[in-house]
Amino acid sequence: MEVRTRDFIHSTDDMYFASTNYLHPDNRIISFLRYIPDENGDREKNGQRYSKVGSDEAFAYLKENHPEYLYHSEVANVTMMGVPIDKVDEIIRPEDRLKIIREGKDNKISDDIREKLIDLSDFFYYIGGIDYDHLGISGSTCPGLQKAEISDLDFVVYGLENHKKAINAFKKYHDREVEVGEGSNKRKIILNPIQNEFWQHLFEKRIKDDSLTKEEFCWYESRKFNRGVIRGTLFDILCTRNMNEVEGEYGDTRYIPLGISEIECTITSDLKSMDNPAVYEISDVEYLDGIKEEITQLASLTHTYAGEVLEGERVIARGKVEKVVTNNQEPIYRILVGSTRESIGEYIKLKEFEG
Repeated sequence: MEVRTRDFIHSTDDMYFASTNYLHPDNRIISFLRYIPDENGDREKNGQRYSKVGSDEAFAYLKENHPEYLYHSEVANVTMMGVPIDKVDEIIRPEDRLKIIREGKDNKISDDIREKLIDLSDFFYYIGGIDYDHLGISGSTCPGLQKAEISDLDFVVYGLENHKKAINAFKKYHDREVEVGEGSNKRKIILNPIQNEFWQHLFEKRIKDDSLTKEEFCWYESRKFNRGVIRGTLFDILCTRNMNEVEGEYGDTRYIPLGISEIECTITSDLKSMDNPAVYEISDVEYLDGIKEEITQLASLTHTYAGEVLEGERVIARGKVEKVVTNNQEPIYRILVGSTRESIGEYIKLKEFEG
């Protein structure tokens, strides 16, 4: 069963999970619990109400109510969430949801949001040169659990090269009117970078400790060009690989946690820094605190630190050290940032911030 990062899974126990992996064991889909049934919840679908849950709440809810969704991963050597195959009710794919919304087949989506999603996908098709089949919508809109007032749109671009095209198109044409569509549907649209009134919302959503100040957070985000505004609504440009870009099989690589470390290093490659996980190759490592192994890579499972730093920059990183063991290869060591969704006490940032 092919399930990519950012797909959603509806379980037979009426819970909604977001997939966090490209490769999965035979008996379950690795994913994270995002929405639970709740008669007092602030979201509704098919007459049932739901609530969104964070990391700690999700683990506690499953442990108490559905422990069969928790398992010890021999690959990651930690307790993880995953939907057992016999508990899968439906796989909800971002590319399919976007097509349904574009065609006007979801009457729960407001005309305003539908028009914005059409404009976003037309921008990346006509200006970015990306086929509609490689575009999707994730986040709460994917499973149809968005609130009436949608605060942001998790727009997905499939394929590493396609995502690069999308970022470059937005970087080049932001704040400029561009023409999209054909015939009687031809029109002009404009996409803007983040504006002042949105920064506080994003900062509070992403940063849950003192790892980054608001000034630092805004500076890093503003140079990524993976997030913008369309007529008053935030959007992300998220990267998900096509399946032909996914190598190996589940279990080929194991991750052995060793403890926490803080290092200073130089970024030697940021080619995969927008992927999930985001990956940076590093060199010239100095060990500031904690585990001292021959660390050659940084990885992040949180969107906050995707694209955070660039090739050639000197950075400081703190996170969980993992020994990465791949079949028939020498082990490597990496620091994983974002071992929880909130990334408390974990970060990647410039050694000297000059924002």
